[in-house]
Amino acid sequence: MRERDIEQYLVKRAKAAGGRAYKFVSPGNNGVPDRIVLLPGGRIAFAELKAPGKKPTPLQMNQQRFIAGLSLPVAVIDNKGDVDSLISRMQATEGMPQWPEQ
Repeated sequence: MRERDIEQYLVKRAKAAGGRAYKFVSPGNNGVPDRIVLLPGGRIAFAELKAPGKKPTPLQMNQQRFIAGLSLPVAVIDNKGDVDSLISRMQATEGMPQWPEQ
């Protein structure tokens, strides 16, 4: 299985859950995660997609540590089971209040 296949699966699963998995590109900030996953209820996570068995580079790990240090969830995903787990965990968490707050 290729990284691209796992990424496409993430996009489909996020959409099926009522959300989106946007491609994340941040000029001047190399190593940011591949996708920002947004689900209903203010749920957000960053996802780094890898081919099965591949590991993040040191630069990617630094970016992940920074994001996690802001108390935002970051997941490294290298198979479809990890995608399913991420979506399930995101749906189970409380998330943030709606904006603007009602």
